[in-house]
Amino acid sequence: MYKSALKENIMTTVEKNKTYTVTIDDLSYEGMGVAHIDGYPLFVENALPNEEVSIKAVKVGKKFGYGKVVERFNANPERQEVKDLDLLRSGIAPLSHMTYDYQLRFKQEQIENVLKSIAKLPELPVAETLGMEHPFEYRNKAQVPVQKVNDKLTTGFYRKNSHVLLPIENYLIQDPKIDQAILAVRDILQRFNVKAYNERENTGFIRHIVIRRGHYSHEMMVILVTRAERFFKGTEIAEVIHDELPEVVSVIQNINPEKTNVIMGREEKVLYGKATIDDTLLGKTYRISSKSFYQVNTQQTEVLYQTAIEFADLKSDDVVVDAYCGIGTIGLSLADKVEHVYGMEIVPQAIEDAKANAETNGIKNANYEIGKAEKIMSRWAREGIKPTVVFVDPPRKGLDEKFIEASAAVAPEKIIYISCNPATLARDLRRYEDLGYHAVKVQPVDLFPQTHHVESVTLLVKAV
Repeated sequence: MYKSALKENIMTTVEKNKTYTVTIDDLSYEGMGVAHIDGYPLFVENALPNEEVSIKAVKVGKKFGYGKVVERFNANPERQEVKDLDLLRSGIAPLSHMTYDYQLRFKQEQIENVLKSIAKLPELPVAETLGMEHPFEYRNKAQVPVQKVNDKLTTGFYRKNSHVLLPIENYLIQDPKIDQAILAVRDILQRFNVKAYNERENTGFIRHIVIRRGHYSHEMMVILVTRAERFFKGTEIAEVIHDELPEVVSVIQNINPEKTNVIMGREEKVLYGKATIDDTLLGKTYRISSKSFYQVNTQQTEVLYQTAIEFADLKSDDVVVDAYCGIGTIGLSLADKVEHVYGMEIVPQAIEDAKANAETNGIKNANYEIGKAEKIMSRWAREGIKPTVVFVDPPRKGLDEKFIEASAAVAPEKIIYISCNPATLARDLRRYEDLGYHAVKVQPVDLFPQTHHVESVTLLVKAV
């Protein structure tokens, strides 16, 4: 995997808009081909190692540039036909030009490389990535922008690094029922003459359509993100959405008046049905609200959590901390195997959902609190709560330094680290190593086929 951190300036003769013939010699962590001209790196979309290509230099910086394939003279044997180039251009499916086996190896190598370069743990074994039998149509959530194109409401996705909308109807990686629902909702809004948001002028009304669908329950939630609160005929529109899409049990208006790239605003109104949908995961039922974090690939989440539970090798007298607990999916999945589960999360709505989910599933040995993980962990330690196993599932930025110190200070026997970012995982494993926790094994799990994202589970044990 290509190391993109280039500290020295490279003098280059590469010129923008000129065409060059190059051989791709590497892949970036995002899956872009890398070629070099006199040592100057160019990142090339839809290009694989050992392919000779003619490229046009579309952007030239001091340290690196970007090229676009004009002609391909040979193909890597691991190349597969791209179903829709817009899926590459938008970043929806940036690895869709690779065979799936090659994607899985690529993701395993991502983790191996950062463990060597960042964690300084070259001997730590990384298992082969656990993939899907059908690595398409897996996403249970979609959030798509709405724009006016040729006097019509249009949905799709932005071209990478721009706000140019690419009209897309088949997203390849989303539940097909969600793709169909996006079009149906868009057309209903069109019929009611709802105006699309104009981000340059901060005018118009409908900004995004967000849809969640339970993998097992098939319950569907439609969230209409609007610029203003007043929604003319909003209730009527919501009822029509339900009439035309009977799976829809919840229609919510989310109000976001800010001129921002953040999709969801703070204020919400239920326009139809209930405020949540339900789904199941590893046999437990979960309430999912509009802003709740819930893994987007239900099938592979079950593989991921089952792997984490197996790594923990839980006993009936274990006390478990589920940090960054979200709506409680990890802790509640294992609560019947242990003495007690404690969870924390900074999102109040998620903690409400976690408490409701514990009650729904008849789980009485789980407690959840709102707050930063590092602060609550330290307070629990002062109160005499001594976890034997700590599960962490942080966002892409990884763990806070204070949390790492606090979790090591309470001296659990094991830490199970579920990661969605190999680089921050490697950084945090190095920190834990220095505090006496040794990483034993890593299992990558592919929750995001056709993309460069990779989840993994790592077992850390306290040094004796």
